[in-house]
Amino acid sequence: MTESLHAVLESLPQSSLTTHILGALDYIVPGEWRNITNFEELVKDVTGETDDALIQQVGERAMQLYADESNGYQRAVTVYRGIDSASTVAGVAAMANLAGQRFEILSFLTDVTPKPDTTQGIDAGIKLAGELVAFALTNGIPGDSVGDFVSALANYGKEEKMRLAAWLAVDCVLPLGPGFIQKILDALDGPLEDIENNRVFKFVSGHLPGSVSDQRDTIKRNVEESRGHLESMVADHGITQEGVMEKVKEYIAIADDKLDLVAAALDLGTNTFEHTGIQTVARRVVQRAYSEI
Repeated sequence: MTESLHAVLESLPQSSLTTHILGALDYIVPGEWRNITNFEELVKDVTGETDDALIQQVGERAMQLYADESNGYQRAVTVYRGIDSASTVAGVAAMANLAGQRFEILSFLTDVTPKPDTTQGIDAGIKLAGELVAFALTNGIPGDSVGDFVSALANYGKEEKMRLAAWLAVDCVLPLGPGFIQKILDALDGPLEDIENNRVFKFVSGHLPGSVSDQRDTIKRNVEESRGHLESMVADHGITQEGVMEKVKEYIAIADDKLDLVAAALDLGTNTFEHTGIQTVARRVVQRAYSEI
C-alpha cells in the first residue's frame, strides 16, 4: 500500500543532525525555510486559509493527487530519498535522530575519509541531476528538460532554495572551493565507468533518456547551463569555505578543521535532499490541490 502524503511528511524529524545543519546554513537564504513536518500546518502555510472545512478539503485532495501514481510525486520522493540513501552509512540515522544536543560529527563517523576531487565532483554533478529529475517528475515533464529546470532555478524559494543552498555549501564549496563548477565538469569528463559506478547515478539514470553516454551529456549540460545562476548565488550570498565552517561550528561540535573531511562527514551524516525534497513535493501537491478546489 502506498504511503500517504500525510505520513510521508510527518515521518520527517522535527530535530536531527540534518535540521541542525539546515539551521546553520539558513544564513545563506534567511527566512526561506521552516521545518514544517505537520501536514495540516503545511496546508495552512500554503493556502493562508483558516476555515477548517476548506483546509480538510484541500488536504484530502492533496492526498488523492499524491496517491495517483500517474502523477510523478511518489517517484520524485523516491529520487530525493535515493540521493541521500546512496551516501548513508550504517548507524548514522540513529545518531542523527537524537534531538536537542550538539553532535561530535567525527566521533561517530570515525571511518570517514575525504573523497578525491574527482569523486566529489561527480557526486555533486549527479546530485544536481537528481534535482533536475525530481523537478521534472513533480511538474510532469521529461527528465531531460534542462532548460525548464534552469529557468525555474531563478524562482526557487522555500525548501527548494534551502536545499540548493545546502548542496552548494556542503557538496560544492566546502570540499571543492570557489572553482567548484569547473572541477565538477572536469570530473564528469573522466572515464564513463566512474559515473556508472556512482551510487547516486543508479537512482537518477532510470529517469534520463538514452545511453549512459547520453545521460552523462545531460548531466554535464545541466551543470553548464545552471552555472551562471549557481555562481551568482555563491557570490551574492557570500558562500565561502570559511563561512560555512564557521556557521556549522555554531550548531555542532566538530573535532577536525579539515574542510574536505568535514564535508565528507556532513554528506554521510545528513539527508538534506530527502528532508527538504519531501517538503517541496508536499508543498507542490498542496498548491495544486488548492488551485483545483
